[in-house]
Amino acid sequence: MRMNTLKMIVLSGFFTSFVACSTKNNAVKASTPVKNSVKSNIPKPPLPITSTDSSAVPPNDDTFRTNLPEIKREFRGAWIASVANINWPSRNNLSVDQQKAEAISMLDMLKDNNFNAVIFQVRPSADALYTSNLEPWSYFLTGQTGAAPYPNYDPLQFWIEESHKRGLELHVWLNPYRAHHSNGGSPNSLSMVNKLSDIVIRLKNGMYWFDPADPKTQGHVSNVVKDIVTRYDIDAVHFDDYFYPYATYNKGADFPDNKTWNAYVSSGGTLTRADWRRDNVNKFVERIYKEIHAEKNYVRFGISPFGIWKPGYPEGVVGSSQYDELYADAKLWLNKGWVDYFSPQLYWPIESKGQPFEGLLNWWKSENTMNRHLWPGLNTVEIKTSDRPTEIKNQIEISRQVLGKDAGEIHWSIAGLTKNANMLPTLKNGPYKEKALVPKTSWIKAVPLQTPTLFINDNGNSAQVSWSVKNIKEVFQWVLFTQYNEIWETEILTLDQLSREIPKNKDGKVLNAVAIKAIDRLGNESDYIAKKIK
Repeated sequence: MRMNTLKMIVLSGFFTSFVACSTKNNAVKASTPVKNSVKSNIPKPPLPITSTDSSAVPPNDDTFRTNLPEIKREFRGAWIASVANINWPSRNNLSVDQQKAEAISMLDMLKDNNFNAVIFQVRPSADALYTSNLEPWSYFLTGQTGAAPYPNYDPLQFWIEESHKRGLELHVWLNPYRAHHSNGGSPNSLSMVNKLSDIVIRLKNGMYWFDPADPKTQGHVSNVVKDIVTRYDIDAVHFDDYFYPYATYNKGADFPDNKTWNAYVSSGGTLTRADWRRDNVNKFVERIYKEIHAEKNYVRFGISPFGIWKPGYPEGVVGSSQYDELYADAKLWLNKGWVDYFSPQLYWPIESKGQPFEGLLNWWKSENTMNRHLWPGLNTVEIKTSDRPTEIKNQIEISRQVLGKDAGEIHWSIAGLTKNANMLPTLKNGPYKEKALVPKTSWIKAVPLQTPTLFINDNGNSAQVSWSVKNIKEVFQWVLFTQYNEIWETEILTLDQLSREIPKNKDGKVLNAVAIKAIDRLGNESDYIAKKIK
């Protein structure tokens, strides 16, 4: 903590006043291994004006109470897949500089088009796009399982810092049970396929899968999740739809888990094999949710299951059953509140007869008995329709109608935003015209943010405004309010923005007042401070 003191001394035979203010430097950093640590580039808060001119600190009567406009909220995320080099890195032989350039280009694009979250795949198949002592460096990063990037850096740490600089949340996306992808080269001695061969099963399509029923599997994945949550300044952990593998991965044959099934039966287990498999996954999901919050309460847990729970739910829906094929009872997880956000992959057009977008979204909403965030996944990259941008825009509008103030969506994938030339303009000029905060996660308890301090200095044609708050380490963003001709305007700012020069006249309108609020990691708002401009 750095203390800065503004002394105003009036010489009339005695010392009359002493005004002090302090700012606390941002401490939101991950604890990463020294060899790959990357220092945060968030600038320190500006020092309060140290002038003996009394106009530098407005008198107390400039502060007032008012009715500020409600801040727009909506979750706007995009999946960034590393498996098979789908999105990032685009190839597994890029230089570190090329990897960073691709990442920055993606993040700038999301920021410029008013997104607010990144779902970044850091563990595609029991490997790591980050420094790990538990699993090897990913083949998709360097072209060789276990080979570190050169020169060495930590991609996840880089993505976190660059995302937060742009006001974007960073959610780490992990595949819990996939041990090796068929596009990931041949497993070598460092691959988990060989290191944990006793709990890994080879499927007929060439992939390898951890046995979800094995306690060693559950313990290993749990340790991986806790390791990331502990060491990195992430905003959420994210699982997709892969639990037990799709039947096609094993060419229609049943999942070969005789070892653990026989052990269960021998111990007196009474569940059917299907219920036993679902029970394994249910217990695992509940465990991960609780362990994440025990480690860092503000880190959320999200799951993006297949969009259909079972055929016939709701009536008329046809298609695959994740309940029967993946042994994923996603409805139960939502009913129990074992997630903070839920993103069913509703990858079909609005007019699809067997998989209607609005009907499925309404059904999932009816099952959201614990009122968790419900943000559907949209098939932005390849939805089967002649006009994808209009279809996606309309799906966003339907989501807003169904979900109200807790609306949001995740786009599969970031490539869908750029491959169609009309997609981003359609979103930016339509539903994403204005920036939005992520909806509040009200069920997670948080330390209340203190009211910011606000300093205003008259620069003639402009007002130099700066702000801070004592517990700045709890802050993720700011919301700046400016009032011209008695009408408030709102602007969402990143954490490092701690001052602004505001014109006193704009478009023929006069600046009347300024207000500031702090926003924490869970979307909670501090009280505001508002001051009049004279």
